[in-house]
Amino acid sequence: MDLNLLAAGLSIILIDLVLSGDNAVVIGMAAHRLPARQRKMAILFGAGAAIVLRIGLTAVATYLLQLPWIRLVGGALLLWIGFKLLKEEEEVHEGAGGAEGFFEAISTIVVADVVMSVDNILGVAAAAHGDFVLLIFGLILSMVIMLAGGNLIAGMIDRFWWLVYVGSAVIVWTGSEMMFADPFVTGMFGDHNPLTMVYAGTITIVLMVAAHYFHRHLPRQRRLSGQSPSH
Repeated sequence: MDLNLLAAGLSIILIDLVLSGDNAVVIGMAAHRLPARQRKMAILFGAGAAIVLRIGLTAVATYLLQLPWIRLVGGALLLWIGFKLLKEEEEVHEGAGGAEGFFEAISTIVVADVVMSVDNILGVAAAAHGDFVLLIFGLILSMVIMLAGGNLIAGMIDRFWWLVYVGSAVIVWTGSEMMFADPFVTGMFGDHNPLTMVYAGTITIVLMVAAHYFHRHLPRQRRLSGQSPSH
């Protein structure tokens, strides 16, 4: 048995388990409000499309990460997705929102997964050491983890609704960390700034409170402003 090959394979498995977890959270959050049949299809199509895009991104991922603003824009997208999902979940939980759209769920999964997959791509590529078979193995494994994890998380949210706050926090935290890893931001604050964790935590709390505020207060204000004065 080739010990180097075994070590590379184990490294890829660990990388996928760690870095595909947040992808599974997005999938579960985006798909859990769909009917059971549509949920499975959305997870399958969303994760499948994301894997195809991952393969295309593999060749250019290293180059892309050196460009300023790439991580910053991608992180901002994740902040918006985390905010949007939490706001919609609260509305649906209180009977004020509609059902999740099938194509809306797929688009959310694909956009978030592509943004969150760059680190996963680089980690798997580094562990594969140029071995194409190991690289494909890593990509397929990440899809399996996303599919299984997405289904599991969707089912858990169905049973324990409060997990939407945990899921949204994971998405927003990931986006915040990505923004602070952008070359433009590190040029201003420096690499490995010890305050980065504080900044990311602050952004996470602010975005989650904002989602709650927009859900609770703005619809009420719109209703009140739309009421005609009584005579």
